[in-house]
Amino acid sequence: MEREALPLENIRILSLGHVLAVPYGTMILADLGAEVIKIEPPGVGDDSRQFGPLIGQSGYFISINRNKKSITLDLKRRRGKEIFRELVKKSDVVVENFRPGTMAKLGFDFENLRNIKPDIIYASISGFGHEVAPGYENRPGYDIIAQAAGGIMSITGQPGGPPTRVGSSIGDISSGLTMAVGILAALHKREKTGKGSRIDIAMVDVIASVLENAIIKYTITGEVPKRLGSQHPTITPFDIFKAADGWVIIAIGNNSLWNASAKQLDLNTWQTSQNLKQTTKEPATTRNSNKS
Repeated sequence: MEREALPLENIRILSLGHVLAVPYGTMILADLGAEVIKIEPPGVGDDSRQFGPLIGQSGYFISINRNKKSITLDLKRRRGKEIFRELVKKSDVVVENFRPGTMAKLGFDFENLRNIKPDIIYASISGFGHEVAPGYENRPGYDIIAQAAGGIMSITGQPGGPPTRVGSSIGDISSGLTMAVGILAALHKREKTGKGSRIDIAMVDVIASVLENAIIKYTITGEVPKRLGSQHPTITPFDIFKAADGWVIIAIGNNSLWNASAKQLDLNTWQTSQNLKQTTKEPATTRNSNKS
């Protein structure tokens, strides 16, 4: 049986990304069939090659760089720049997550790349983006910085506790996924118009975009969201509870689920009215929360 072609076959991506944000996004694109050439500095390679756990080489590095090819180039040297220019001529996308201004110093910002290949797609990820408020120019950004500045740490953790980093590197990973979506859209645009694109992803912006109901709650009520542990800010019961034999998750998102749960527990007095013309404006699940 003939193998079905992957969607991004014949698309070549030059990746100057390191550690996680860009490598995660390009891994997704490589899974979709793109040829991803990962360009690393000579001698040391990507920083994540030193991250544990180690199995002869970094398991961390392997986990986010599947389906890629790696080469080393010194872009500060004349020969390295020449090789990179030749690769750009034969590529569709260039991606990087250096500190803003680094690519311009190397002579490979969007304008210079567009002079080499007019329809090139250039994507970058940085902590605060390339177009920022005064005082934030050229600032570096790691995941925990984006989580703090973007606001997600202020609603993560136990009530009364300190701001807490989300256990996964959600700033890096969400930014990588956002970049991948932007590149897919840019490839579609180029197919229709023949024009390249500049994609600028700020990790802080991405974190703010995934705050879900925290922002809309503040917008509508003026209330600053607080840390609630594992609780949901507007639905209850929706939390983790300690039981005799361990921990149990109870997630009841509507009145139908509440009634079904009350029936299973033989607590029919807890069931809510199914009359949609209830006089109260509070959700039934909230109205019964004190009995749970």
